[in-house]
Amino acid sequence: MIKKISMTVLALFLLLPSWSQAGSWTEDPSGVPGQWYVGTSPSYVAPAKQPILFVHGLNSSSNTWWDENNMYDTAFQNGYETAFIDLYPTKNMWDNGALLSQKIRDIYNYYGEKVVVVAHSKGGIDTQSALVHYGAYPYVSRVITLSTPHYGSQLADLAYSSWAGWLAGILGSKNDATYSLQTGYMSYFRSETDQNVNVSKVPFYTFGGTKWGSFGSSLYWGGLYLSGYGSNDGAVTVNSSRLPYATELKVGGWNHYSIKEGSSTFNLFKDYLNETTINSSEALTQLASFNNEADSYFRGGEYSGKTQEKIQVEEGASSVTFDWMSNNPSSRLTLKDPKKNIYSSFDVSKDESDYFNGAYHHTLTIRTPPPGEWTLESDSQSLDKYLLNVSFDSMMNDVVSVSMDQGQISLKKKDRDVSIQEDMTIEFYKNGKIKESKLKLKNGSLKLPSLGEGVYNVTIDIKGKKGKNTFNRTLVKTVYVNDKGHVFGQ
Repeated sequence: MIKKISMTVLALFLLLPSWSQAGSWTEDPSGVPGQWYVGTSPSYVAPAKQPILFVHGLNSSSNTWWDENNMYDTAFQNGYETAFIDLYPTKNMWDNGALLSQKIRDIYNYYGEKVVVVAHSKGGIDTQSALVHYGAYPYVSRVITLSTPHYGSQLADLAYSSWAGWLAGILGSKNDATYSLQTGYMSYFRSETDQNVNVSKVPFYTFGGTKWGSFGSSLYWGGLYLSGYGSNDGAVTVNSSRLPYATELKVGGWNHYSIKEGSSTFNLFKDYLNETTINSSEALTQLASFNNEADSYFRGGEYSGKTQEKIQVEEGASSVTFDWMSNNPSSRLTLKDPKKNIYSSFDVSKDESDYFNGAYHHTLTIRTPPPGEWTLESDSQSLDKYLLNVSFDSMMNDVVSVSMDQGQISLKKKDRDVSIQEDMTIEFYKNGKIKESKLKLKNGSLKLPSLGEGVYNVTIDIKGKKGKNTFNRTLVKTVYVNDKGHVFGQ
C-alpha cells in the first residue's frame, strides 16, 4: 500500500500488486509540489532503523526513486520505512528549502522520530537549505547526498553564457533552478550556509560518480565538457559533490542517473540509516578542489543559409572533437582541414540532460589532426541556432589557468614560453544582455568593474602562442554580486 499524505490528512490509498513488488503500484502519485507519500511498511521494522525520506533533484519528481529504479524496492526489502516528496522541479534552493522544511516536520510527526534524508543531485542543496536556513535540522538525523553539485555545475554556467544562453533559452532549460546552480551563485550560497551556526547540527555523507557513458548516451556531451574540470558523472564533477565538513562514503563508476539506483548505492549507505551509525575506515572527509583546464573553444549564434566557423588546431594535439549542438537534427555540416580534406560523417544524438535537453549533437572526433586553420560550414534553409564546442586533447590544455578572487580575474601561465594576448575578449552577461564587452587585461589580470547586484556570466576568449604554435580556448565562469557589492565566484 502506498499512502499519499497532505499535511496531516491521509488522502489516498493505492493497492500494491504484492509484497514482493513493494516498489510498484498501479497509479503514479500526482507530482504536485508539497505532496508527500509513505511507502509500504515492512512486516517488521527493527527499532534502530530510521525512516528514509527520498528527495529528488533538478527537473525531476518523486517517481525517480521507483520508475526504472529499484531504490524503493531495495529499501523495503531491507526493512526500512520510506517517504517520498515532490518539490518544485524548476525552482531554486530557497523556495524548495522553505517548502521541504515544512514537510519534514510533518513527516517527523507522522513517524514520531527523526528521518534520514537520501537526496539526489540538486535535492541535496534543497535539503541543506531546509535544514540550515529554514529550521528543519531537529527532525533529521543525517543526510546522504548522491552526486549533489554542492558548488554548482559548470554546465549551468554554460547554459547562461553568451555563446549558449540563447540555445538553452529556446530549449526551455533556463529556470530558477538552473540559474541558482551557476557556480558563482553557489559560491554565494556556500558562504551563507557554511558559516551558519546550524550547518554542523546534521552530519552529511556524500557520493560522487566518475562515468558518463559512450558516445550517444544522454550524459556523454556533458561529461566531455566537464572533463576539463575533473572527474565527473556527466552532470556533476566529483569535486563539486564534496563538502569539506562532510564524510565521503564513495566515489565510484556511476553516472548521474545510475548513482541513485538501489542496486548501485543502497548497500554502501545502509549502515548510515540507523540510529547509531558505524565508523567506516573507508569513509573520508574530503576537501573540494577545483580544476580549470582550458580544453574547449566555443562559438555560437543563429543563421539561415550558410555559416562558417574557423578553428585553430595547434601542433601536437592528440585529438580534437567537433560538437555542433543545434535545435535542428538535420544540420548539414562540412568540415575542412588545413590540407583541404573534407569530413562530413558526423554522428547525431539527442541531448537528454537537464541543461540542454532536446538539442541535437553533431559530433566528429579527429585523431592526430593536422595543425592549422580548420573550417566548419553549415547550410540551412531555415533559421537555425547553434553552439559549437571544440574539445582538444592537447598538452596546451594545461598551460593557462584562470582564477577569480574578490572581483579580480587573473590568468596564470604555467609555461614561461607561452604568451597570452592581453586584449582578449572578456564579456559580462546579465540576464542574456551584455553588461561589459572586450575589457583588457593588464599584466595578466583584470579588476571587475562595478556591476551591480546579480549573477554575471564571464566569457573569456584566450588567444595564446608558444613559439610558432597558436592556440585558442574559451573559458566560461560566473560571479554573483550581492547588494553590498561583494563578489562571489570560484
